[in-house]
Amino acid sequence: MANNQYASTVSTADAGAGGPDTPGTATHAEALDVLRGLVGNPGAVFHDGQFEAIEALVDGGRRALVVQRTGWGKSAVYFVASLLLRRRGAGPTLIVSPLLALMRDQVGAAARAGVRAVAINSANQLEWDTVREQLATDEVDVLLVSPERLTNPAFRETQLPELLRRTGLLVIDEAHCISDWGHDFRPDYRRIADLITRLPDSVPVLATTATANSRVVHDIEEQLGAGVLTIRGSLGRDSLRLGVLSLPDSKARLGWLLTHLADLPGSGIIYTLTVSAAEDTARLLSEAGHNVLAYTGRTDPADRERAEQLLKDNQVKALVATSALGMGFDKPDLGFVVHLGAPSSPVAYYQQVGRAGRGAANADVLLLPGSEDRYIWQYFATASMPSEEKAAAVLTALADAGTALSTVALEARVDLRRTPLELLLKVLSVDGAVERVGGGWRSTGQPWVYDAERYSRIAEARVDEQDSMVIYQDTAGCRMEYITSVLDDETARPCGRCDNCAGRWFPVDVAAGATEAAGQTLSRAGGVLEPRLQWPSGMDRLGVPVKGKLKPGEGVSEGRVLARLTDLGWGGALRELFAAGAEDRPVDPGMLQACVQVLREWGSGDNRNPGWSGAGRPAAIVNIPSRSKPLLVGSLARGISEIGRIPYLGELQLAHGGPTGSRGGNSAYRLAGVWDRLLVGPELEAALQPVQGQSVMLIDDLTDSRWTVTVAGRALRQGGAGAVLPLVLAQAG
Repeated sequence: MANNQYASTVSTADAGAGGPDTPGTATHAEALDVLRGLVGNPGAVFHDGQFEAIEALVDGGRRALVVQRTGWGKSAVYFVASLLLRRRGAGPTLIVSPLLALMRDQVGAAARAGVRAVAINSANQLEWDTVREQLATDEVDVLLVSPERLTNPAFRETQLPELLRRTGLLVIDEAHCISDWGHDFRPDYRRIADLITRLPDSVPVLATTATANSRVVHDIEEQLGAGVLTIRGSLGRDSLRLGVLSLPDSKARLGWLLTHLADLPGSGIIYTLTVSAAEDTARLLSEAGHNVLAYTGRTDPADRERAEQLLKDNQVKALVATSALGMGFDKPDLGFVVHLGAPSSPVAYYQQVGRAGRGAANADVLLLPGSEDRYIWQYFATASMPSEEKAAAVLTALADAGTALSTVALEARVDLRRTPLELLLKVLSVDGAVERVGGGWRSTGQPWVYDAERYSRIAEARVDEQDSMVIYQDTAGCRMEYITSVLDDETARPCGRCDNCAGRWFPVDVAAGATEAAGQTLSRAGGVLEPRLQWPSGMDRLGVPVKGKLKPGEGVSEGRVLARLTDLGWGGALRELFAAGAEDRPVDPGMLQACVQVLREWGSGDNRNPGWSGAGRPAAIVNIPSRSKPLLVGSLARGISEIGRIPYLGELQLAHGGPTGSRGGNSAYRLAGVWDRLLVGPELEAALQPVQGQSVMLIDDLTDSRWTVTVAGRALRQGGAGAVLPLVLAQAG
């Protein structure tokens, strides 16, 4: 990469040959001694580029960006530099680190090297007072904080100024998070540019990442300021053996895992694109006798930490994980990484496969792409992109309020779900338009303009990344060379090890019994549809006279759903059924039979889960009218009625034009859009008379927020139903 006004660049291919890494200087000798203590090896030497970075920080007080492959030793740079700076009288190092798993590993690694490291994050609040006392008595060498701490008003106003005054070194770990173009952009990270401007010029700054192309590198350099030293090395991983195996469907992919998981070297990670896929896969493999655990964003934090340790100790064969297990997980001898479905970019893929082979000569990496991958990429891409309309609505709501509003209060004013709302607030906060205070969020009054061109460029870049991932799957060239080329590694070269360079190293057969077992798992239908128990806050602002908990006699019972749209099994058929422009048609016989099986299992129950959710066998069936799939939902209701010999009473009546709003809105607006728009009409009211006080099954085609089912069930209960048992074909998400 050429030098620019922001940075000078060192290629580590040239390092160590008569440069500052040459032994003999006092700093080098001191740093080498610290390094050997860090790694526990008296014969250890610096990798190319490590000492250049350390010297730039310690002796030069510079700002540096280190872009090096996973396992190169970026943490060694900042731990060694921290100890050397402390010996020279500097204050503690402040490390901004994105993940709790990463913090745990870093604190442990620091302790082994005699570095006194502590962390402040959401998982250790009981330790915060102790940490503050240690900082006050200068007993801390390294303090790790999450980027989210930087937005916390109390931390920002009472603790951060003193920290910045005393900081001897600022480290931005996983620095690609700073950049709009990074695969894991986080708005909170953009506050770091403000931190840098508040530091004295004499305080060195280090940014590190393993996943940055030239565009991300330039973006980070600009945010670090003038005079940045960029040390960029080869991203090729000689220990990894890459491969791609395209199989026809989910059944075949799971069958391959059942057939060959035990043959994969050591222990490893099986990545999936969705939570439901991780849970389904882990269940299938466990039932077949494989020692695996699911690891997702829904996994309890304590269970996550336990699962990580079991994998590190080789007590499990694999963790079946979503991207929740990503940056920062460090197991040097991880033997393999398998992907069931492709990540949305080669950059994200490189980040995840980089977990393997960090301290071992060989590790196997295999991608099993799925036909559903693009659907899932698009779903997550559209869910995370802020819109001008929503941003303007948030700013207007805060300005009109004249006081701070919590996110809960904002949800009654802006039709955005909690996660994208919080993301948008962070973006607006970093841009200076809003600020987080004790009572929530308030407008700063500063003008703000939606940068449509910027978001358009980001969206286009995401599409390009998705296309690049497809090219990776189809390429006849070296796979490692392709990935590192996408990351703008000028040293990219054929690896000689991947399936395209050296021939397929993995078996392609799938045992017949494994295919059948996978098929049985995928054909399993039925998930719990949890009832809504609490009305959203602030409904009076939207003209809906409810608040607090649903009253007895208003809510529906626990229901059932055939599958989620993201499920590996029935999810595929349901995605086709509900795809934009898909023809409305009667329910497929196989899908009807799957629903019947769900009902059989639901009705049988056990000691822990009484049949029919304890409400008793339904005496009648009613369906919610569908404007897009009337044939589908009507035929489903009638089919279940015929097979189950349960009278079909008809459907609810649409009022005021029917439900409004669209999929993806927040709870308050979704409820307002369906309130009083589903009624028990005269014919249905008469049909309900013979079953007064008895259970009624309520059938719908697709649910997202569950408010349509809730309001429809409330209408039925007001019409005399004793309990309402929802059965839905598909659940979004």
